[in-house]
Amino acid sequence: MVAELVRGQNHPLSRNRIEIRISADVPVVAGATLADESGRVRGADRVAHPGAPRLPGLEVSRQAAAGHRIAVDLDALPEAVHRLGVLIALPATPGGPPRFGAVPAPRASVTGLDGTEIAAYTLVGLDAESAVVVLEVYRRQGAWKVRAVGQGYADGLTALLTDHGVPQAAELAREIEEAVAQGMTRSIPVPSADADRSRHTAASVAGPDLPGAASVAGPDLPGAASVTGPDLSDGAGGSSYDSQASGAAEAATSSAGGAIDYTHPGRRRAPRLAAPVASVPADGPAPPVAGDAVGWSLEERLYNQVWGMFEDLARATAAYRSAVDFAESRLERELDQALSDPRSRLGSVGDAAREAARARQEELVGQARAVLDRDVAQLTAESEVVEPALPPAYARWDNPVWHGYRVPLQPPMAVRLGDLHLPESPALRIPLLVRLPLERGLWIDSGSHDGSGADTGELRHLAVETAVVLAARLLAVHPAGEFAVQVIDPAGSGTSALAPLTGTGALTAPPARGAAGVADTLGRLTERVDLVQMAVRGGVPDALPPGLDTSRQLLIVHDFPHGFDDRAVNQLRYLADEGPDAGVHLLLVADREEATAYGPLLDPLWRSLMRLTPAPDDHLADPWVGHAWTYEPCLVPVGSQVLPQVLTQVATARTKRM
Repeated sequence: MVAELVRGQNHPLSRNRIEIRISADVPVVAGATLADESGRVRGADRVAHPGAPRLPGLEVSRQAAAGHRIAVDLDALPEAVHRLGVLIALPATPGGPPRFGAVPAPRASVTGLDGTEIAAYTLVGLDAESAVVVLEVYRRQGAWKVRAVGQGYADGLTALLTDHGVPQAAELAREIEEAVAQGMTRSIPVPSADADRSRHTAASVAGPDLPGAASVAGPDLPGAASVTGPDLSDGAGGSSYDSQASGAAEAATSSAGGAIDYTHPGRRRAPRLAAPVASVPADGPAPPVAGDAVGWSLEERLYNQVWGMFEDLARATAAYRSAVDFAESRLERELDQALSDPRSRLGSVGDAAREAARARQEELVGQARAVLDRDVAQLTAESEVVEPALPPAYARWDNPVWHGYRVPLQPPMAVRLGDLHLPESPALRIPLLVRLPLERGLWIDSGSHDGSGADTGELRHLAVETAVVLAARLLAVHPAGEFAVQVIDPAGSGTSALAPLTGTGALTAPPARGAAGVADTLGRLTERVDLVQMAVRGGVPDALPPGLDTSRQLLIVHDFPHGFDDRAVNQLRYLADEGPDAGVHLLLVADREEATAYGPLLDPLWRSLMRLTPAPDDHLADPWVGHAWTYEPCLVPVGSQVLPQVLTQVATARTKRM
């Protein structure tokens, strides 16, 4: 069964030789981009278009047409390629449509060489766009997936190519337009047989409402495809093809306008990064492997793998929610139809129609839930493998890695701030990893949160405890003497919660108390930022005053704005804006409601900080599909002595270094 995709949804590819077919009611330009693991297209020679239609493992049409067949051999792509983007654009022809919103929605399908459809995507919802990234074929855990993208650009090919990092995008866009203009006479209409077959396929999947089917069916995902990290380097060995497949390849490529060279001379296959070469068994996915992602070190591979899990869970949940929405709208439409017909409004006929509509809705939701449960099960299996392998900077406090803790010799690339989860899969927690050094300050919101179940006093204490745990982690993952923590506690209300820092000697100085302590601490840190900025701007970053502590500083501010006057508030804002570049980072523990007297003066401060909560709260937005993720801090288990043990080692190492 063909998988009808919705925007953001993905589907595994079981074949490495495929065709991508584009069907439109008007002539369009088709092309493809070859990008690295970061999604950037490094040069114009990585773009296949009518003026340069052939790249290794890829060939596009040489003209604008209403129908396109793009031949792809994934095994023959260069090893540096991790993403293949398929794009279409409206040619700039007199009398032609200026935007996709003025024409029927184009359709893209991924097929085998025998014409069997694997996945399809109808580009609904387009308006002012004249160029669109339709699909993305990307490598994940040694296997390939296809994702429905549907990202449009009102400014055409130039904006699309610029967004993908193509150098001299405007010149390349003009070259493509010139090639299209020369070949417009060769444009052909969509073959009627293909159009009829496409419509028949769509109807068999979803009935009259094609977009709904895409949402309900979802991708028929095998586990390995949905449990991996970011796009990976090439892994599994290439596939073998029999004579029938070779014949189909010749037939398909000849219809695309010329033979494609499927050989890959001199190509050296690379093993998987964290496991020996192994093909996925026919009866299921390969078992998950910790560190099975792209990266130079195991730490970097684990980081990329964790964020790959985040993306996979986001997309799987988006597909499920879209399916549920479609099932609900279909139920409402069918109930409205039943009520609008007097013959079926009352009596047994009406009851049967309503029951049938509800049964169909429950069946569709059940199918979508089964797909989501399968994906979540695979991600859970991967999480159970990845979590024990995480280094201290990424690990929970109950991870055994902390019992063998030693002060590191170099800082990590990222640190764990907590866990994220979605309501559809509350037991699956994805680590929230943030790159170091911190580019933004942190704000622990000690105000009341809906559903937290804690009173104000408990939340305040929990907020300080969360700040202490984060500070302890930052101290523990940096080399001795390269990271220091200072505390402002004007009223001394956080004494008990701050005990792990003060009792172990992890602080460089006792917490600052009262207005005088606030002014002194902020004055010293502000002066440090000024000196560092002047040295950097003067081109002499090493020309700092003798005795100036050059280690990175974390300032914990508790009970803000108590003890702060207007000057102190301005200094705090200055540290939040300029401090990170000068090695001064802010960790604010505050209730925003208590600072309302300052009005809009503090709005830039709150916006500049990353808001975290001491209790679970769904306030972190997903930039990809718009989910509201629930954040939960990583606290030390009750009764555990791991925190004082780690901080004692940190303090001892710092003392020896002095």
